[in-house]
Amino acid sequence: MLKKQVLQLLTLYIYKEMENFTIVSEEQWYKIPEEREANFRNLIGEKRKGRVMNSGFFVNDSNEIRLIGTFLKQDTNAFYHADYNGGGSWQIPNSIENLIWTLKNDVDPFPQRLPNAQQQLSAIIRQDLPQILRQVRKNNLTVCVVPRSKAEGYYRADQLLFRMVISNVVDQIQNFDNGTNYIVRHTNTRTTHLDRNGEGGDGNLPYPGITKDTCTISGQVNGKDILLIDDLYTKSINIDEDAIQALLDKGANSITFYSIGKTVSRNQ
Repeated sequence: MLKKQVLQLLTLYIYKEMENFTIVSEEQWYKIPEEREANFRNLIGEKRKGRVMNSGFFVNDSNEIRLIGTFLKQDTNAFYHADYNGGGSWQIPNSIENLIWTLKNDVDPFPQRLPNAQQQLSAIIRQDLPQILRQVRKNNLTVCVVPRSKAEGYYRADQLLFRMVISNVVDQIQNFDNGTNYIVRHTNTRTTHLDRNGEGGDGNLPYPGITKDTCTISGQVNGKDILLIDDLYTKSINIDEDAIQALLDKGANSITFYSIGKTVSRNQ
């Protein structure tokens, strides 16, 4: 049975061509961090929209303050392996959606699905990383991973398998250096994919600078050409944009972004 599943994976994933896109530097609305909210409300008084301290703002129907700002200061070359569709797609065996949800492993544990998911991820990484190296025309890339939303010690070992699998693969392929532990979160942030259901936990939603505020970033990124990997890219969430900018501010020479899935726009 296991051999049959592996053969199915080879058909589904190994021969699929990844896609290229650009993460664009642009202004985005974001929820004001909790620690700044009281002071900002004093500044705006009863105003519902306008500009304060050179920042545009509005107060929505839920009385939440939204500010406008830039997470990423320059356009970034990016790749992804497959489209990610919402709804019930995560329940389809061997789909990208199922793979990503299984490895998150944070709503209901999926111990029986984890070995298969790790094999899928390993096959995808082995295929895509050498292609990325050729396309960006670099001699070497240092692989970093976007950390999960909560502090490192919050998670069980079986909720950190995404990073572990990437680390293991990177150690086995040429022209890639292992920087998978170069970004470590020390302070909880809101879990964005669970927040709509009220299960995002404590911490702030993404705001410009949240990566530098809540993570320790190794000085080893200085001068390096970085391949930054996340499981899923969703436009307007902005956590990936912020992580890219944090690495650039830390002295990285260049950043290429790669995700396993990319959320299909509702407008498509």
